[in-house]
Amino acid sequence: MEEGPYKYIRDGNGKVSRVIRIGTRKSQLARIQTDSVADKLKELYPDVHLEIVAMSTTGDMILDRALSKIGEKSLFTKELENALERNEVDLVVHSLKDLPTSLPAGFTIGAVLKRENPHDAVVLHPSNTGKTLDTLPEKSVIGTSSLRRAAQLKKRFPHLEFKDIRGNLNTRLKKLDEKDDFAAIILAAAGLKRMGWENRISMILEPEDCMYAVGQGALAVEVRARDADILEMVSVLHDPDTVLRCIAERAFLKQLEGGCSVPVAVHTKVKDSQLYLTGAVYSLDGSQSIKETMQTSIAPGDESLERVDEQVQRVGVTAIKVPAEAQDAAERLGVKLADLLLSKGAKEILTVARQLNDAR
Repeated sequence: MEEGPYKYIRDGNGKVSRVIRIGTRKSQLARIQTDSVADKLKELYPDVHLEIVAMSTTGDMILDRALSKIGEKSLFTKELENALERNEVDLVVHSLKDLPTSLPAGFTIGAVLKRENPHDAVVLHPSNTGKTLDTLPEKSVIGTSSLRRAAQLKKRFPHLEFKDIRGNLNTRLKKLDEKDDFAAIILAAAGLKRMGWENRISMILEPEDCMYAVGQGALAVEVRARDADILEMVSVLHDPDTVLRCIAERAFLKQLEGGCSVPVAVHTKVKDSQLYLTGAVYSLDGSQSIKETMQTSIAPGDESLERVDEQVQRVGVTAIKVPAEAQDAAERLGVKLADLLLSKGAKEILTVARQLNDAR
C-alpha cells in the first residue's frame, strides 16, 4: 500500500505497519554496515518493517582513476541522496567520512553511531609477514588511494614508495595478495573489523605515524530534514561522544575548506568532560605540515542539563538528543583550531597541494 510518499504493508492479521526503506551502496562492506544499523532499529522498533535498497554510486563505478582526481564531493553519496529526494528510500546509511561537510539542502545526518576504531591499518603482502613499515626493504611500494595517508607516511617512512590503489576492500586485498605490485596496503581498521577480517591487520597506525580522516570509523544515517518522525526514530542511535568528536572534526575541515583532494588529518578524544582535537594539514610529499591541538569543556552547565536541541544542524548533523551547549562547544573548537592553522600558513600548503594534485 502506498500512501503519499510512504509505503505500508498489512500482515496476515490485518495489522498495518509502515515500511522504512534504507538506502545503501552495493559493496559488501556497505551492506554489512547497513545491516548493523537495520538490526539496531529492529531491536528498538519491532513493529516497523524495514526494507534495504542497494544501489551503485559514481565512486563504485569509476575504478581506474584516483579518488582525488574525480572531483571530491559526494562521490559515494549522490545517487543515494537522489533516491532520498525522490522518496524512494527514507534513510541512507553512509560511512561518515564519505559525507561532505555541507549537505545538499533538505538533508541532514540524523544519527552518528558509536565509532569503531578510527585509525588506519597496515595490511602486509603475505610474503612480508612479520615485518613492519619500518623494516620493509628500501623502495617497497605501499598502496593507498588517500593523499592524507600518503603525505603523512612519506614523511615518517621516507624509504617507502606510495602508489594509488582503488576498488572496494575485497578488490584491494585481492590485488595485494595475488600480485607482487604492493608490499603492503593501508586501509581503515574499521572496515576490516566490520568485514570480520581483523586477522589481516598487521599493525594499527598510531596518531604519531598517521592521523585519521574526518569522521573515519563512524557510521552516519542521512534523512530528509523535514521528516520529523524519521529523525526522531533514528536519533536514538546517536552516540554522544562520537557526535561531539565528529562535529568538531567536520567543523575543522569545513573551516579549512579541505576535501578529498587535500591532505587534512585529525585525532580527537573525550576525557573528563574535555574534548581534545588535534588537526593537521600536509603538503602532498609530507615535507611541510602544520599541526596543533586544542581542547574545550563539554560538561553541561546547570541550565543546559535538560536542554537538548531544537533541530539545529551543525556541519550537517542534527543531534536532537545531545545537549546543545556541548554541540556548540565542539563546533567552535573545530573552527578555532582551523583558524589557528590558517594563521600559521595552512591555506598556502593546501592551495599548493590542490594545484599539484590537479596537475598530476
